[in-house]
Amino acid sequence: MGSVVILGVFVADTAYRAARMPRMGETILGEGFVLGPGGKGSNQAVAAARLGGEVHFISRLGDDAFAAMAFDLWAGAGVRPVVVRDPGSYTGAAFIFVHAASGDNAIIISPGAAARIAAADLDAEAELIGRASVFMTQLEQPLEAAVRGLEIARAAGATTILNPAPARDLPDAVLARCDWMTPNESEASALTGLTVESVEAARAAADALLERGACGVVVTLGPQGALLHAGGLSEVVPAMPAGRVVETTGAGDAFNGGFAVGLAEGLPPRDAVRLGAATAGISVTRPGTAPSMPTRAEVQALLARG
Repeated sequence: MGSVVILGVFVADTAYRAARMPRMGETILGEGFVLGPGGKGSNQAVAAARLGGEVHFISRLGDDAFAAMAFDLWAGAGVRPVVVRDPGSYTGAAFIFVHAASGDNAIIISPGAAARIAAADLDAEAELIGRASVFMTQLEQPLEAAVRGLEIARAAGATTILNPAPARDLPDAVLARCDWMTPNESEASALTGLTVESVEAARAAADALLERGACGVVVTLGPQGALLHAGGLSEVVPAMPAGRVVETTGAGDAFNGGFAVGLAEGLPPRDAVRLGAATAGISVTRPGTAPSMPTRAEVQALLARG
């Protein structure tokens, strides 16, 4: 298996569980609070490392208690941090509202030092990126850094994955550097201007992304599974439920971590998607983001059940 290099953000998640969001100017009582590690890139790195991947994570942190939380997390999961400490800023944090009845969530992120990640940080790690089998990034750090990472990886022959979250306008030149894009339904809508509320609509959005330069697209569809759309193949890979849904926060990150590991192991894309789906299926049965990521043994057991 080759290595996986992930560029992204770590934030400390402050998760509040309540019956509803408060209105402006209103205070309501919550039903629970959890402080824990998060950030899409960090979550994906933890998911991939717990599946047995050799995972390097490129980011920036402040010099504070939340940074210590990050290093403790990565040490426990087996993630190899490639991190610049930035005492002039702070480690990022996220506000997460969790709907008590459904487990659905809404999130505000303040990335702190990670907002200072620059293309030069990727140039400094060009040798590491060049040795990777898979390079993956998202859009929580500045776009120019993500683009530079994709450029370096593509030039070295690594498989590139862009998880376009949070969604934003992207030039076609960025899509052309992506072997795989992994939007969810809302991100696919934002990227294409199409309303994505069905499998056929997801297929149309994936076609639009391919026409703009992406080589392959996986649209995650929540409980419906994921649409694998590339190279003349268009197939919905079913979701893999593992029990009662407790919280959907981090499910997309779990999927992406599993998908990246599958590709790094040389699995066919459909099998890599199944690995991602099983990872996500287990993660939603647990509270939290990074702490919900399963081990490889747990994922293999779920895959063995069908």
